[in-house]
Amino acid sequence: MIQYAKIFTLMAGLTALVVVLGAYFGGPQGAVLFFILAAAMNFGMYWFSDRAVLKMYRAKVVGPEDAPELYRMVDRLRQRAELPMPTVAIAPSDQPNAFATGRNTKKAVVCVTAGLLRLVDPKELEGVIAHELAHIKHRHMLVSTMAATMAGAIALLASVARWGVIFTGGRGGDQNPIAIIVMSIVAPLAAMIVQMAISRQNEFQADRTGAMIAGSPRGLANALRRLEETAKRIPMEVNPAAAQLCIVNPLGSGRGQAMMNLFRTHPSTEDRIDRLRELEREGL
Repeated sequence: MIQYAKIFTLMAGLTALVVVLGAYFGGPQGAVLFFILAAAMNFGMYWFSDRAVLKMYRAKVVGPEDAPELYRMVDRLRQRAELPMPTVAIAPSDQPNAFATGRNTKKAVVCVTAGLLRLVDPKELEGVIAHELAHIKHRHMLVSTMAATMAGAIALLASVARWGVIFTGGRGGDQNPIAIIVMSIVAPLAAMIVQMAISRQNEFQADRTGAMIAGSPRGLANALRRLEETAKRIPMEVNPAAAQLCIVNPLGSGRGQAMMNLFRTHPSTEDRIDRLRELEREGL
């Protein structure tokens, strides 16, 4: 319930940013216009995400004959999660990782890498798959698309306002051109920070729900540690736009500095493990 409240609050903050900046830069009509433009830009990725992301990762869809143990595990866990059977796929990457995508529960995909299947034991694999099913259950693809749409609208508004000041020299309006330029730089950064915070909260939520689906947080906690350590040694070539879908950042991550953490798509693995261990101490 706390995770839902955090995500709702962050989404409300993004919405408020769109409204306030729309009114400041272009009035209510400007806010609506740029929101529609941003929505159109993100609609294609959302609607065709299953095919587009599988292509990015060069993943191959598999059936019960191709990967019987994996397919049976996904089927068993999706029944616990009360979800339709998702499409199951395997990406050829040596880096151990996994992701879920798809526009709804009936068009969902769970994909694991060949490296993951080689590295983890069955309990750890259960934890990873349960985490991905939790993303599907909570419709995180839709939440992420909504956040990207609002952040995109803010970026478009800010860009138009900034170039308007540059080309007009700040003439023809009663707003301070310096203030407009400052806001046009700060506002997209603020929107990006909120968008990344939503992504991190989605991961925490999927960890908790995934532990419940698997029946224990231990498998997922152990898997996260092994995946994080191995991902640092084995690179994965992937579009950064698709990197946030993975259970651990395929481009590498670390605790880093506090300011840089604001722009992380994933929480630190240590924080995720600590929360899972806390769930275990609580008796889950």
